[in-house]
Amino acid sequence: MPASNFVDYVRIFCRSGNGGAGAMHLHREKFVDKGGPDGGNGGRGGHVILRGNNQHWTLLHLKFRKHIHAEDGGKGGSALSTGADGKDTVLDVPLGTIARNAETGEALFEVTAHGEEKTLVKGGRGGMGNAFFKSPTNQTPRYAQTGEPCQEGWFVLELKILADVGLVGFPNAGKSTLLSVVSAAKPKIADYPFTTLEPNLGIVKYRDYKSFVMADIPGIIEGASEGKGLGLRFLRHIERNSVLLFLVSSDSPDVSAEYRVLLRELQRYNPEMLDKQRVLAVSKCDMLDEELTRAIKKTLPKDVPHLFFSSLTQAGITELKDLLWKTLNETDNS
Repeated sequence: MPASNFVDYVRIFCRSGNGGAGAMHLHREKFVDKGGPDGGNGGRGGHVILRGNNQHWTLLHLKFRKHIHAEDGGKGGSALSTGADGKDTVLDVPLGTIARNAETGEALFEVTAHGEEKTLVKGGRGGMGNAFFKSPTNQTPRYAQTGEPCQEGWFVLELKILADVGLVGFPNAGKSTLLSVVSAAKPKIADYPFTTLEPNLGIVKYRDYKSFVMADIPGIIEGASEGKGLGLRFLRHIERNSVLLFLVSSDSPDVSAEYRVLLRELQRYNPEMLDKQRVLAVSKCDMLDEELTRAIKKTLPKDVPHLFFSSLTQAGITELKDLLWKTLNETDNS
């Protein structure tokens, strides 16, 4: 099977630039016998910086770039010349990228806005030239500072998809089909479990030129919070969604029980998931008659808004968009 272009986890070694050394220099010029100290300061070492880029949706471009170095600062010179600052190394990353210390697992920061820049490792400061140390009591200092050394270490970059609505459901519940119907996204669709092996994003057009972003997350199975199936690899993407749209197929033996299993897996992974707004949608309603629809409705939880829809006939699609838009606005205003 060909390697996926979607990469949401990379481990990289980063080293900033060393600070440039300050100059120890005494001014010498014809007819000036005691010109005094004029050694300039060294330049700052380059930083390694992460920059948010909304044109990136994966960390693939960093997968095989394991060692990243910034440029050292230049040395100070005579005539109070300051050394050049080392060139920063800027890494463009998708929005929703979290940087962690690879050894401790500590989260350092996250990049969530286009153009936002966060410094991963700082360059060393440049050393002071001997002119800096001149004083009334020491008018000819014959020493200068070396530059500060670089910082280096292993870091983990982890991507959590940023979307307004996240689709949550078992494999083959119809998530990819729904996304293909309500947006221009073209996820892989087939009649077997785990068709979706990577998250897919789609922009859902709404009334009056409004829109929102929907993410199709690979299917959850019972025990996913313990790493079964695709497990923890994709559960983290659901953390960043404003609204969770639970999809359960109408041909499920027990729609309500399936919803509770999904909810339980999210709770085990991160209890804060339960604080998010939820919507329950029963897919493939074209397979139901009125009697079966009424029977399923009686079993659904009362505390979660729900509806029936069919991606095949597009019955209930407009109502689903209306409900999601209303829920999103309630979330934004809360």
